[in-house]
Amino acid sequence: MVGVSDGPAPGRTPPAGAASAGRPVLSLALAAVLERVHAHSGAVYLLRPDEPVLEMAVMAGMPRAFAAPWERVGLSAPIPVADAVRLRRLVWVGGEEEMARLYPRISVVLPYPFALAALPVATERAVYGAVFVTWPGAHAPELSAAEREQLTAACDRLAMRLERAAEQNVRIGPEADVLAAPVPDVAGTLGTVEAARMVSRLPYGLVSLDLHGRIAFANPAAAELLGRPAGELLGTLPWVSVPWLNDPMYEDRYRAALISQQVMSFVALRPPGEWLSFRLYPSTTGLSVRVSRARAVTDMARETPRADAQPSRLVTISQVLSLAGALTEAVGVQDVVQLVWDEVAPAVGSQAMAILGSQGGRLHVLGQRGYADVHFLERFDGMPLSDRTPGTQALNSGVPAFFDSREQLERLYPRRRGSPDGFAAWAYLPLIASGRPVGTCVLAYAEPHLFPADERAVLTSLGGLIAQALERALLYDAKHRLAHGLQQALLPHTLAPPPGIEAAARYLPATHGMEIGGDFYDLVPSRPLAAAVIGDVQGHNVTAAGLMGQIRTGVRAYTTVGQEPHEVMSSTNRLLIDLGADLFASCLYLRLDPARGRAVMARAGHPPPLLRRPDGRVRVLDLAGGPLLGIDAAAVYPTTEVSLAPGSVLVLYTDGLVESPGVDIEDALVELGGLLSERGDQPLESLADEVLRQSAAARERLDDVALLLLRAGPGG
Repeated sequence: MVGVSDGPAPGRTPPAGAASAGRPVLSLALAAVLERVHAHSGAVYLLRPDEPVLEMAVMAGMPRAFAAPWERVGLSAPIPVADAVRLRRLVWVGGEEEMARLYPRISVVLPYPFALAALPVATERAVYGAVFVTWPGAHAPELSAAEREQLTAACDRLAMRLERAAEQNVRIGPEADVLAAPVPDVAGTLGTVEAARMVSRLPYGLVSLDLHGRIAFANPAAAELLGRPAGELLGTLPWVSVPWLNDPMYEDRYRAALISQQVMSFVALRPPGEWLSFRLYPSTTGLSVRVSRARAVTDMARETPRADAQPSRLVTISQVLSLAGALTEAVGVQDVVQLVWDEVAPAVGSQAMAILGSQGGRLHVLGQRGYADVHFLERFDGMPLSDRTPGTQALNSGVPAFFDSREQLERLYPRRRGSPDGFAAWAYLPLIASGRPVGTCVLAYAEPHLFPADERAVLTSLGGLIAQALERALLYDAKHRLAHGLQQALLPHTLAPPPGIEAAARYLPATHGMEIGGDFYDLVPSRPLAAAVIGDVQGHNVTAAGLMGQIRTGVRAYTTVGQEPHEVMSSTNRLLIDLGADLFASCLYLRLDPARGRAVMARAGHPPPLLRRPDGRVRVLDLAGGPLLGIDAAAVYPTTEVSLAPGSVLVLYTDGLVESPGVDIEDALVELGGLLSERGDQPLESLADEVLRQSAAARERLDDVALLLLRAGPGG
């Protein structure tokens, strides 16, 4: 339970029969580090030995409910403790704005001013877990050297302690949370009775809340203002025991005060028409609340909370918000599968999951994680939806199903006998989006697992979020397949260069959007000559791709009827304008004459090509040119003749090959020229791959990339 391997020597995990540590090692270590760095809360996580999951072992300074969405987190989750373990370094978040920028999912759930540091608990041989600590929002934006040294030393000491425990076969596991330092017992001391009398005489209410928000003390004025006897208030949550305080905003103010350690306040309407002011003064032991009648708020418009409303469950809301934030990042179906595995499965404690969908009246396995037998689910792929299985039943009925044990599942579905998947409990969540089922999410548990009503409610809510993400992903994948097919249909499948010319081409779509765009290339044979063209239609969508196809077809037609390069360019320009498109296009067209060793080129706002001579020298061709296609119907496109000696290589490309944020295009061309000079003698197919591999812009692929290489052969 205390470590996993992360280096040449494996971490040793105590067997099930290992002895337990007698002292609360984790609690003492956490309390000590909080005191040394003057932090007000924190937690220790332990890394499970059997899966890449961090589990919270002890928390101090605030209720564990505040961190409920992150009690179990996958190592790939974008949160500070997971980053600290993956990166093997301290992770610092200096405040509310930095949290929103670096970890928006946490910021959505805890939108309060506080600073946080997370560190790995690791030795050279193994990683054992992680620690995080938090400070009030008034902490300096940077971590001091002394704080950094204290935190690092404390985590190193804890890692060594865990390593020794593992070597001695001692199990160190979860411990009781440390909520507050003990308060000195002043009962019976001089002044205690008088202090109580003084508090009782105050004209305004005083209420003491512990870290969980429970009322530990209320003076008579507070009881009168809240409308409940003090005896009925003690030990309760104010937003539960006082009906008109049953509003999530009021509980949120308590959470904000406790996490930020800053004074918070709010006003609430006590029916029928009296406004009360609440001011919360936090400390590391709880909160003191001053209650008084509010002035000058009678004209405030605020809906009166319903007296019969049920207590809110902010912990559940927090979990749903956190996971909703994660699912919004999913693009395709496999993204949804991976995010459910990374975010949902660790949060709910399941050890495997599968996403099922339907098509053509049959069940399909869209993705799975955690199944040791990867072929187990294959038997369900393609199963008719009319077959009675838990997955098809949930998908057809839209009703979730929970099975606490294998016996319960097999009692309702006898056909599952004899086909074990290695798990002992399951949750089948129907994924309903836009009023229709889009799939089923299966969560599997290694041990029998009870599903109480509140957990079933949470899982059902998560099913709704997963369904929305899956619906978007299915639509995206369908559009992507359509776009990919369209792109492939519009680009040439093969190149047929004339004798004396070698050719190689590459196309890379942009990594964002639908992965389709307007970049194109073509090689048009017209014996004994040939024409080559490369261009870029503005945009990365189906419209741009369709227009690209029309331009390419027009260029082929004008070439076939024997137009000269400048005429082809002018005709294509008028075609684009006649089509009424609002898009522009750049283009480079050249007529190749291998027998005479020359090429005649016309350019319309396109990046200039590069020419590598047989001796290895490379230069950027300075070509005459005209404006982009689609702007001016009367535009002319002058031509330039270029000599092509045998062995020369022409490099035609679109701007996606050389334009990258923060990189000067001239520097990119110099780098490309150096590559061509050094490696331009290799076969064109290999050279094309090398050009793309060495291009920073092509690696980032913020734009489409088209590349066409032409080499004059010995007979040129």
